[in-house]
Amino acid sequence: MVAFTLFFLLTGVAAPFIGGLVDRYGVRGVISTGAGVVGLGFVSLTRLESLWHLYLAYTFIGAGMAAIGQVPSSALVANWFKKRRGTAIGVMSTGIGTGILVLAPVIGGYVIPNFGWRMAYLALAVLAWTLIPLTLFIVKTKPEEMGLHPDGSEASESVGAPEATLSDFKGLSLKMAFGTAAFWLMAVSFFINGIGSMGVIQNQVPHLQDIGFPLSQAASALTGLGIGSAIGKFFFGWLCDRIPAKHAFAISIFLLIIGTAILMNLKAASPMAIIWLYAVVNGLGNGGWLPTMSMMVNVNFGLRSYGVILGMISLAQAVGASAGPLVAGYMYDTMDTYTLAFTIFLVAFFIAIAAILAVRRPRK
Repeated sequence: MVAFTLFFLLTGVAAPFIGGLVDRYGVRGVISTGAGVVGLGFVSLTRLESLWHLYLAYTFIGAGMAAIGQVPSSALVANWFKKRRGTAIGVMSTGIGTGILVLAPVIGGYVIPNFGWRMAYLALAVLAWTLIPLTLFIVKTKPEEMGLHPDGSEASESVGAPEATLSDFKGLSLKMAFGTAAFWLMAVSFFINGIGSMGVIQNQVPHLQDIGFPLSQAASALTGLGIGSAIGKFFFGWLCDRIPAKHAFAISIFLLIIGTAILMNLKAASPMAIIWLYAVVNGLGNGGWLPTMSMMVNVNFGLRSYGVILGMISLAQAVGASAGPLVAGYMYDTMDTYTLAFTIFLVAFFIAIAAILAVRRPRK
């Protein structure tokens, strides 16, 4: 768990730096370099012999993942799409959930049992390195590099949502964004969302085991979570083209509230369908943060410093995500139950909804 905490922290800490590089140099060099670092981190783990090595490797992997993750990917999509930008970001972000659904059974169910965990790390390294030629030879940061315009930039028709039809103003610098209430309300809301969502996800299987479910049934909740998350990312991206992104994010947090409440009320005699209901609802809610975060940064702060501002909001989310599992785990060790931790997360979710609904686009 310490290794994964370091991973989440470094992913967040590196995000503003990565965003600044994307704003200045584009995504091609950033993603290809990040893929190289991630691959080297996985290769080093094939020679793993000590705990410090695990921590160090996941530190580098976390930093590298920031360079191939949501900051450069969201910036790329934001540059290429104006009309239906939310849907485009939703389609892009479904790769996260879909990748988990495809890769987890291959690595966990085939590679490790047949070839061992060291070979599994090598396979992950090769997979990361495939991004290097794809990025260098295919990806263009902006359509202007090919003599094109962003999709929908010359269209005059409305696409439904007031914010989707706004012309992209020059935007704010990071320093200017720091001076707005919108930035800090978003940071607080996504920080709280990270604490609650990851606190529940990382402790759902132990909780289900504690109340009497066998490990196989408890672990199946992860499959439902992945399916719900993949659907949720597309759905909330699509929704951001039709309603304000802050309202879409509030809906996603409310789904987390429903999912957590279902989890807290499960009993050993509860049918398997109820576990899947919890998993899918919680997954749908967890799918909302990335497309809504990307759209809110674009709408409120523009594209001028999009990468670094998105990186700062991602940092808040990542710090929360790294703290949530530890908070819940500590409370369980102290009280031998997750009830208080989950109750605190429920209250926090309501605070996150209030904070995000209070966001107002900064005046010129």
